[in-house]
Amino acid sequence: MEPQVLYRVCYGSSTPSSFQKSLLSIRPAILHAHCRHRVLDRDYPAIIPSPHDSVRGTYVQGLTSGDIFRLDVFEGDEYERRKVKIRLLNVEGNENGEGNVEGKELEAATYVWVAGKEELEDGEWDFGEFQREKMQRWIGGRGEYDEVDEAVKARGEDPTGGRGAYSSNTDKLQIEQEAEAWKSAI
Repeated sequence: MEPQVLYRVCYGSSTPSSFQKSLLSIRPAILHAHCRHRVLDRDYPAIIPSPHDSVRGTYVQGLTSGDIFRLDVFEGDEYERRKVKIRLLNVEGNENGEGNVEGKELEAATYVWVAGKEELEDGEWDFGEFQREKMQRWIGGRGEYDEVDEAVKARGEDPTGGRGAYSSNTDKLQIEQEAEAWKSAI
């Protein structure tokens, strides 16, 4: 998961405080025997088992049970959290994986698509395209993206599938975070 999206899900902001950032360790990793497809009419990917493919992503340490709960809510019932074996990347290669230098193998958890292959496009999901063209609606961009956010909201067609910065899932997470903050304040 893109770190800014992770921060928004866990902390309610894509730009958390230095203290919050220090709670997590995010390292590049690779998941073998899986591939990543774009979900039809959505911005986000689906990871599915595939014996001859690999998915580059991140290995995150320091997540609390509350963070994992928020991630479970964010991913929804289209995904199932599963234990997998990943390899840390000591050196990140290009987008095709050329030049990757793999390191230690570790057990991790990832969200695997369970909503059916008929909901997936044939090609690989393009992370670079997501970062360039779509990430702002996931992290709560302001300014030039306000019109896009409002148009998406008004049309009722949400390419984030309810996971974007202005979605009902985000509202639910915000309410839960505020309730949790009040509990710890008492």
